[in-house]
Amino acid sequence: MTTSEKTPGIDPVKLDLDSEFKFECHKGVKCFTKCCRGINIVLTPYDIIRLKKRLQLPSDEFLAIYTKPELLEKTDLPVVTLKLLDDESESCAFVRDDGCIIYEDRPTACRYYPLGTASLSHKEGADDQDFYFFVNEPHCLGFEEDKQWDVREWRKDQGVDIHDEINAEWTDLLVRKRSFPPNIKLTDQSKKMFFMVSYDIDKFRQFVFESSFLDRYDIDKETTEKIREDEIALLKFGIQWLKSSLFDEGAFKTKQENAAS
Repeated sequence: MTTSEKTPGIDPVKLDLDSEFKFECHKGVKCFTKCCRGINIVLTPYDIIRLKKRLQLPSDEFLAIYTKPELLEKTDLPVVTLKLLDDESESCAFVRDDGCIIYEDRPTACRYYPLGTASLSHKEGADDQDFYFFVNEPHCLGFEEDKQWDVREWRKDQGVDIHDEINAEWTDLLVRKRSFPPNIKLTDQSKKMFFMVSYDIDKFRQFVFESSFLDRYDIDKETTEKIREDEIALLKFGIQWLKSSLFDEGAFKTKQENAAS
């Protein structure tokens, strides 16, 4: 669900995990770092966790400094994209001439490049085969290199398989909302909830532990301790809560509901 695609109007060629291609990016390639300029990268929840930890910032400060809010097309859901520098090339704030200064914690879309990924539908029993495509950028010379990959190998080599696993339930939320009829809109409060869980993980932690949340919901002690210490567990917990709140799905019940059942 993330992309740095910059060539609108071109239908992507569908790739699967076994599709093969040649590609390699390194400092010796003449186009090195050009793909980090003039981009539009939607950040995932796990991207935020990695990046804020790397920069030692609370999530709200990272969002204010390095991102800008947008509404995701066809979903009307709030997402954030990387804020670009106000220079001639509209560069990513983390790119230098010799490469990326946060490379080990780079976003999901950057890891996928030169591939993009998209989810086609959310239907019971639907074929959930992942859909990959090449990001068409005429300046990219990495395809002229001899390094051979298939999509499965590339995802593992770039660590994007781990990102996808952690972001999977969040991506499913986006796909599910995209399948709604256009006239069905979420309330502003629901959008704020979605944004908080997805991106402002520190604020969500405060919401869980410093409000009446744990008094209202029947959360077992083991889960409570786990989400207190582990941000990824907290994120996955939050996504399940969103599914329950937005789509009336999942195991989240208030203590009052459990008492009545």
